[in-house]
Amino acid sequence: MLRKILSLVRRKKKITLVDSSNDQKILFKKLSYEKIIGIDTEFDWRSTYFPVLSVLQISTKKEIFLIDFLKFKNTTELKKVLEDNKILKILHSSRSDSTVLSNCLDIFMNNVFDIQQAEKVFSNGKIYSYADIVRKYMKISLKKSETNSNWLKRPLTKSQTKYAAEDVDFLIDIFKLQTKNISSQVLEEVYSKSHQETLNGNEKLKESRFKKRKNKLTSKGREIFLWRENLAEIENIPPNYIFKESNLPFLEKLTKENEKNLKKKVMKIIGDSKYIREFISRFV
Repeated sequence: MLRKILSLVRRKKKITLVDSSNDQKILFKKLSYEKIIGIDTEFDWRSTYFPVLSVLQISTKKEIFLIDFLKFKNTTELKKVLEDNKILKILHSSRSDSTVLSNCLDIFMNNVFDIQQAEKVFSNGKIYSYADIVRKYMKISLKKSETNSNWLKRPLTKSQTKYAAEDVDFLIDIFKLQTKNISSQVLEEVYSKSHQETLNGNEKLKESRFKKRKNKLTSKGREIFLWRENLAEIENIPPNYIFKESNLPFLEKLTKENEKNLKKKVMKIIGDSKYIREFISRFV
C-alpha cells in the first residue's frame, strides 16, 4: 500500500511515497478524480547528457505524492494523466520540469499554468524564485538547503522528503490567489507564456542547445558543435567531457592546419584518443 511518511505541520497535508508497482493503481485511481494538480521534479544532471529523474512530486488539494523513479518503472498511466488536456497542471518554471519529463519519460505535458510566468507578467518581466513566490502569497519562508543534495541516494532523508513535498505543496493555492482578480486578457497571456515555456522544454536537448548557440558559430563551428553533441548523446555524457565549449574556436582553427604535430595540439583540447582520431578524420 501507499505509505504515509510524514505530515507537514504547517499544512496538514498527507504525504505518501510511491515506490513500487503495486502503489500505482491506488495512486492513479485517486488522480482520476482530480481536475487540477501541482507538479515538480527532483533530478540529478551532473555526469550525464540526459537528466536522471529521481522523484516526481504530485500535489492535490489534500495530498502530496512522491513518486520514486529509481524504483517506479511503469509510466503508462502517468503519461495519460500528464498529457490529459482536461487536467490543469500547476508548476513553477515549467520549462525545467518539461525538459526532464520529456527526455526521461517521453511525457509531453499540456494545459499548464506556470506560476513563475504569471509573476513575470504581473511584474513586467522580473523573474521570481519559488521561495520568493511562496513568501509573497503564503507568508511562509522555505529552506532550500536540499537543492543540490544527492537525489540518487536511497533512502531519501527526512529533510529531502520535506523539501520535495514543499516544492509542490503550495502550487494550487498560489494559482488560485494569482488568478483571483486578474482580467481574462492577462490570464490568457499567462497561459500562452506557460504553454510556450513547456513547449521549449519539450524540445530535444540537442536541438535546444544548438538553437541557443548557432547564431554565434561559423558553419564549421556548427559542424563541430553538433559532432560533440551527437557523441555526448550516444554515450550519455556531458558534452564538456569531450571538450569544453570555450575551446571550440581553437579546434575550428586547427581544422585549417596541416602539420605533423596537429595530433598533439588536438590532444591538448580533446583528451580521449578515440575522439581525437575521429575529429581529425572528420574535420582535418
